[in-house]
Amino acid sequence: MSPEFELVFVWNQARPEGKAIIVLLVLFSIFAWSVMASKAMQMRRARRLNGLFNQEFRGQKGLLGIFERRIQVDGCPLYSVYETGCLELKRGIERAKESRGETSDGVSLRSIEHVKRALERAVAQESLQLESGLILLAIAVSGAPFLGLLGTVWGVMSTFAEVAQAGNAQLTTMAPGVAAALVTTVAGLLVAIPSMFGYNWLVHHLRVLTVDMDNFAHELASMMEIEFLDEH
Repeated sequence: MSPEFELVFVWNQARPEGKAIIVLLVLFSIFAWSVMASKAMQMRRARRLNGLFNQEFRGQKGLLGIFERRIQVDGCPLYSVYETGCLELKRGIERAKESRGETSDGVSLRSIEHVKRALERAVAQESLQLESGLILLAIAVSGAPFLGLLGTVWGVMSTFAEVAQAGNAQLTTMAPGVAAALVTTVAGLLVAIPSMFGYNWLVHHLRVLTVDMDNFAHELASMMEIEFLDEH
């Protein structure tokens, strides 16, 4: 009997609750693969844009050069952090000009602290945005095997109950029900194993991106403090 016919045979022998669990696991698998594909493309695009922005940032003459050109770079975490810091710095400069009536671009130490907190919030927000959707993979990794096990235990229990009622314990009577029960465990593992590898891969790259954003935020804050802090 070919594998295709074996699967058809097992599916036909499965009980309604087993079929329901298999259908649920198939939906889990579809969602898991969709999340893995979309997040992988998002993180790949973020790494590429971060690299391009970093080159442009290192090559600019003034710290606010890119910001003042009003460039919009959607999907670039480093640019989002940079833009947030520059906006807060600009507000600090405007407040300093209004309060002291000066025309210089210097800011107080308090304004620099506001900039640092704004950068920290931006890093956290970008990390949460990159992390969104990973909970579905975590649920698939932890929940799919248990759903499969539930289907197997339920199916085996029902098979033994039918055998006991029929009073016929022959292998040909028990085997179809047991096989149909075991297929739910197989389905659960087929969902959980790829989700586990995909989740770990995505979490690793998320940590790398988060560390890059955190390092960039600290560097940017130091550069702003050196260039714009008014010590008088």
